Amino acid sequence: MKPRLKVLTLAVNDLERSLAFYRDGMGLPTQGIIGQEFEDGAVVFFHMGDDLILALFPAPSLAKDAKISPTQTRLGAVSIGHIVNSRQEVDAVMKQAEDAGAIITDRPHERFWGGYSGYFHDPDGHLWEIAWNPHWTVAD
Repeated sequence: MKPRLKVLTLAVNDLERSLAFYRDGMGLPTQGIIGQEFEDGAVVFFHMGDDLILALFPAPSLAKDAKISPTQTRLGAVSIGHIVNSRQEVDAVMKQAEDAGAIITDRPHERFWGGYSGYFHDPDGHLWEIAWNPHWTVAD
């Protein structure tokens, strides 16, 4: 397997609510919900840069597609890291998430690994870390 991650799909309970959080609250560009004409086909795609796509898929539809049982266990199993260019940007994105309805689980602060970050849960409990490290650069 070649190291190539291109799509990150999140199971969501309410596609409209999650679309509003990521599009309206977090400012991510999207064409909105597509595939509604197909049974279990509705999905939302956000192009995140660097060829990464964030997809939102209703939990029952994702489970059916993957032939697994749906699960509500989403808290803490995985965190999604969003890297920014400064401490101030960490603070700004965390505020944006909180204003959009995210639950802040750990306010930004200095980390043992030399950076600065904070964590929040999105409306479906997916854990995000907003992080900055002086040794990482992010192209805008």
